[in-house]
Amino acid sequence: MHTMTDMIFELLRLLLGFAIAAFHRPIADWVMEHERVLVVALSQRGIQAPVLSAEGARNVYFGLGIFIILLEMARIWGITHPLTFWALFLGR
Repeated sequence: MHTMTDMIFELLRLLLGFAIAAFHRPIADWVMEHERVLVVALSQRGIQAPVLSAEGARNVYFGLGIFIILLEMARIWGITHPLTFWALFLGR
């Protein structure tokens, strides 16, 4: 049986997914800014690192947020409906 604390953590993870999807542009821009510094440091040492475009990074973080949302919705469904396929799939 699941406790209220378990459900709170599931809801917090769902909110994390919403936050990542909602703020994917500033997150991606911040990561890309720090990645540029890392790519320059690596290239000075002769190591070539692939560079992702800003739009590509934004798409990656938006997709990550949506993936977290969908996964958590499935987990919450499995918790609230323990006899469904999702509960068996998620190991509940």
